[in-house]
Amino acid sequence: MVLFAGIADSHPAWAQLYRVEELTIAGIHSGLEQGRFTCRELTQKYLDRIEAYDRKGPALNAIVLVNPRALERAEELDREFARDGITRPLQCVPMIVKDNYDTFDLPTTAGSLSLAGSIPPDDSFQVRRIREAGAIVLAKSNMAEFAFTPYETLSSILPGHTRNPYDPDRVPAGSSGGTAAAVAASFGAVGLGTDTGNSIRGPSSHTSLVGIRSTMGLTSRDGIVPLNLYNDIGGPMARTVLDAVAVFDVIAGYDPNDAVTELGRDRRPRSYLSSLTRDGLRGARLGVVRQLSNAETADAEILALFDRALSDLARHGAVLVDPVRIAGLDSEESLWCNPFKSQIEDYLRSLGASAPMKSLKEIVDSEKYHPSIAMRLHDALEIELPPEEECRAAKEATSRLREEVEALFAEGRLEALVYPTWSNPPRKLGDLTSPHGNNSPRLSPPTGFPSVTVPMGFTEGDLPAGLQILGGAFSEATLFRIAYAYEQATLHRRPPASTPPLW
Repeated sequence: MVLFAGIADSHPAWAQLYRVEELTIAGIHSGLEQGRFTCRELTQKYLDRIEAYDRKGPALNAIVLVNPRALERAEELDREFARDGITRPLQCVPMIVKDNYDTFDLPTTAGSLSLAGSIPPDDSFQVRRIREAGAIVLAKSNMAEFAFTPYETLSSILPGHTRNPYDPDRVPAGSSGGTAAAVAASFGAVGLGTDTGNSIRGPSSHTSLVGIRSTMGLTSRDGIVPLNLYNDIGGPMARTVLDAVAVFDVIAGYDPNDAVTELGRDRRPRSYLSSLTRDGLRGARLGVVRQLSNAETADAEILALFDRALSDLARHGAVLVDPVRIAGLDSEESLWCNPFKSQIEDYLRSLGASAPMKSLKEIVDSEKYHPSIAMRLHDALEIELPPEEECRAAKEATSRLREEVEALFAEGRLEALVYPTWSNPPRKLGDLTSPHGNNSPRLSPPTGFPSVTVPMGFTEGDLPAGLQILGGAFSEATLFRIAYAYEQATLHRRPPASTPPLW
């Protein structure tokens, strides 16, 4: 069910003038203004890379569907540019969108054969925002089916795993691994993922990207296939902090179709981009969470990268409070619950009469899903309690953790906490038993606080690692300032060798 539109058979002279690998949003706009390429030519180059590397070469298996109207949309934007110049923040930015975001013109399957061919009645809030900002939805990306697992990107909508472009024998984590692999390999300029416990930050860490999980209430989930709406967040994945924040500036905001955004209605600045300064680490008080970094199974090379990151932070002006202790991290209370049945059925109803499935039972009975998620589906089907009751104990536990972390910030006068996003390198494909080291679910989703991952370097095996920076509620501007200053001081990101320039 992969559609490729307009793949060029020959490469005209303009193709030698620039490369799309690692091209930023600012670079796209500069290239358009300098006449180095048209929007159509740029879009074609990304399509050529998908054609060359998604099913061939390293066979990343990151793309479910290429937008057959991508070149037509690019031509519309060329006419707009000829008339008005650059007037919108994401104008002619080809984007990769995870396949659990509703798109009115493309199927949205959440990685499941049970939803194959399902075309929603309208765009999700975030997709509508990026289109209004001038972006091109270039392709829908593969994901762990229904976003169930953070460990691998395996679905029933495509055969086989999505592969990590830094080592195609390894995973890009899950569930937004398709977006991560595609953006890391420059199949698109930037992307959208979703994160219920890990799934923006983990795949970003595994593929040397920047990933943003917002404060609960600052971004809308309307039109995103739910896994657990008490924790679900959608957000950007990009190769630079600047690009990630540029997308975040577009998608953050109040949405009457998602009541939780009432919390953030008056909590965002006019623009988050103004917070990005190279000296943003000066005087920043950062708590070091050794409970997460120094786990018994942590990889020695990741720990060495983390220690180097701490030295870099301090060298550029940060004040490290090392360590800080969070008692709730050692609690045996469950912070998680399972409202999937009720919430997925609400989503199916939102599709109207054309919904391919009407209930979770129909999905289960169809057997149109990967065998690896069968138990998860059956477990969800057995839950009869409404979400409020099913999740009451978990919400009480997360409230206690949130209060503890808030007190830690206040008492230590901290701006952020830092720890490795994952304490172990990406696993080999099919390995679900070796230590994973996933730290992302431990603090950010349970507290509702925002968190950013930024490249921290590479192990000796050339496998990426990420530094996670967590702040208090609605502290995104502070987090972006810290992340940008660290990124600019270290410049760890480099492109994967498996997907080199085509010419």
